Amino acid sequence: MNIELYPGAYASHKTTPQYLEIVSTNGVQLRLYVINDYVIRFRYAPEVGFESDFSYALDPNFKPENIEFKVVESDKTIELKTAQLKVIIDKGDFKTKVLDLQGFTIIEDEKGFHWEENKIYGGNIVQMSKATQENEHYYGLGDKPVHPNLRGKRFKNWGMDEYGFHRGTDPLYKSIPFYTGLHNDVGYGIFFDNTFKSYFDFASERKTVTSFWANGGEMNYYFIYGPEMIDVTARYTEMTGRPELPPLWALGYHQCKWSYYPESKVREVTTKFRELNIPCDAFYLDIDYMDGFRCFTWDGDKFPQPKQLVDDLKAQGYKTIVIIDPGIKIDKDYDVFNEGLAKDVYCRRADGPHIKGKVWPGDCYFPDFTKPEVREWWSTLFENMIGEIGVKGVWNDMNEPALFEVEGKSFPPDVRHDYDGHPCSHRKAHNIYGMQMSRATYEGLKKYSKPDRPFVITRSTYSGGQRFTSAWTGDNIASWEHLWLANVQVQRMNVSGFSFIGSDVGGFIEHPTPELYIRWVQLATFHPFFRTHSSGDHGDQEPWSFGEEALAISRKFIEIRYMFLPYLYTSFYQYVTNGKPMVRPISMYDQHDPETLNRADETMIGDHILICPVIEPNSKGRYVYLPKGNWYYYWNDTLHEGSKEDFITYKLDTSPIFIKAGAVIANHPKMQYVGEKKIENLDLHIYLGTGKELSTLYEDKGDGYDYEEGGYLEKSFVTDKVKNQYIITQSIIGNYEEEYGGYKITLHGFDGKLKNVIVDETPLDISNISYKDIDKKTEFFVNKRFSKMVLS
Repeated sequence: MNIELYPGAYASHKTTPQYLEIVSTNGVQLRLYVINDYVIRFRYAPEVGFESDFSYALDPNFKPENIEFKVVESDKTIELKTAQLKVIIDKGDFKTKVLDLQGFTIIEDEKGFHWEENKIYGGNIVQMSKATQENEHYYGLGDKPVHPNLRGKRFKNWGMDEYGFHRGTDPLYKSIPFYTGLHNDVGYGIFFDNTFKSYFDFASERKTVTSFWANGGEMNYYFIYGPEMIDVTARYTEMTGRPELPPLWALGYHQCKWSYYPESKVREVTTKFRELNIPCDAFYLDIDYMDGFRCFTWDGDKFPQPKQLVDDLKAQGYKTIVIIDPGIKIDKDYDVFNEGLAKDVYCRRADGPHIKGKVWPGDCYFPDFTKPEVREWWSTLFENMIGEIGVKGVWNDMNEPALFEVEGKSFPPDVRHDYDGHPCSHRKAHNIYGMQMSRATYEGLKKYSKPDRPFVITRSTYSGGQRFTSAWTGDNIASWEHLWLANVQVQRMNVSGFSFIGSDVGGFIEHPTPELYIRWVQLATFHPFFRTHSSGDHGDQEPWSFGEEALAISRKFIEIRYMFLPYLYTSFYQYVTNGKPMVRPISMYDQHDPETLNRADETMIGDHILICPVIEPNSKGRYVYLPKGNWYYYWNDTLHEGSKEDFITYKLDTSPIFIKAGAVIANHPKMQYVGEKKIENLDLHIYLGTGKELSTLYEDKGDGYDYEEGGYLEKSFVTDKVKNQYIITQSIIGNYEEEYGGYKITLHGFDGKLKNVIVDETPLDISNISYKDIDKKTEFFVNKRFSKMVLS
């Protein structure tokens, strides 16, 4: 039986410009690093001092702020104070408490820090327990397939290949040890930066205690103060990093299957998309494009002229994406294998031999992506694929890492890793293996895609992985349960700082009914990553595979996706620049409304669009909770009051979509792929409201890096109503020149006919304004650089 050990009483403390260090009578050290006024790092060393301070999660470009903090000692406590927070450490038992400056307790220790000796592997099992407030809620923790509110549940972080997972399956592919807590309207976050197998218990074992622990490493966590939950996520991504902007086409529709081959099948399917006028930007080749599943090769029989194929697809508007797994086939006639062997890139067991495991090619060795030289070598392997053949993106799969025919489905724990100069076992490196593979892939694509932006997708990742890659939720099932899971998993990943995420539309395993496929497309239309992917064993899963009605409805929603690309691209820009998640549960939109805190279905997309998926078969209507504000129903402009639940009816070809009153939203024309059509005038939809509302529109070339040199526009629109006038102002930052001539304005919610339209103090001729009385839309054209427009 393991014995729990605890810090002793206070012995001494010292203060440096970066941290406060406190030492207990039994030698436990606690350092409190002041990262900024809102973030405090807690780091404990129970025995012989601190380990080397290294983290894959933290963005190398992130630097703690150099701020002043105060330390006050009394008979019973040590107090650390910033401009936003107070941390009180009890001298008697080393327990900590974090308060705001008004004295409200945000979080406090229950047992606090304690540890047990790990008798099997050595080192310690490090543990932390916090008191749970009566009304406390918890969100985040990555891709866990459960209700968004984590209260009452326990989880494990250990990247695992779970083919056909179900609601409640744990662990899954991703390990993101970051959660957000909320009680009494105050939000905070805990980021436990420990890559060992870790656990989180949200008042499951004991209703008054929330705890987290790991099977090795340090008790090293960050407390992140909001008090708004959206600011917690933003501050977390400020530390762990945000991605660069993706190419605009990556936000289009993607089509994938295991597997499209031979070349003639690829040409048949891609041609049919164009013939049926179904928009699509990216087409995927799964493992069967390779020669015997050897990475970085092409099957000469199935794909005799890969460059010609990729060029021909490009001419049709497609970007080709290929899969690359980590397993390198053991084959002495295989150049990549031999080169890796010569450069000693493969992982080894503790006593010397390479780790050998079976995956798709058979017996494989596996690169140690935690070694800088190996990542550099891996990046060079993309020169032919990207730089010469013209592939536009890479899909990393099986990178938990996943193995066949072994207990545990992965490497044994004694496998050794370089860990960027901090040698360790697989126990420590497992959860970051997929992240470091996608990092190496990203670095290769960044190198050879220039002047274009790279695109990478991964199955497994860790905190900070959002800097390098997009992701999908894994091998799901064609079921209504998994449609619900797709919605909540994408919400949860966004709360966890990873926005560029989606699910396999329609389900990877088994075959959806036409209705299920339609409803899934309707949901995924608004997810950041939008891809249909399926196993060919279960039947075709292209939009035309489900009959004429499903084809028409799927086309309609994919077209809507392309119309909303300016809005989605702007939401991505906001995520990159200020950390706002692209997809937000309504609890994050209004944490002060208790009705939002346990809602799973309603979802905010960016600042102004709310969706609520249809998640049951044969449904003709459902209740939708609309948070604060007023909301236009997208399909008919009916105005609904917020902060209450409404029953919404719909048909198969519609789903609940709402636009917030006061929003200004740009639309592109319908197109088959990004860049297909020149935009003559940008459609600007103004949803009139009664109070001030800010909307943003971000524009650049959609690819390349001109935006880093000022080649972009950030447009801010403010709408307001003053007496009987609607006032719309526009301000612009940047020097990008839009390709379109002006704005085609569509007003939503204007009753009657306009009497006056004054643009920058000049009256507009309104004699030819178009009125659409059925849905209360009014259309006219204005200069794209207007500053102020007054409507009456």
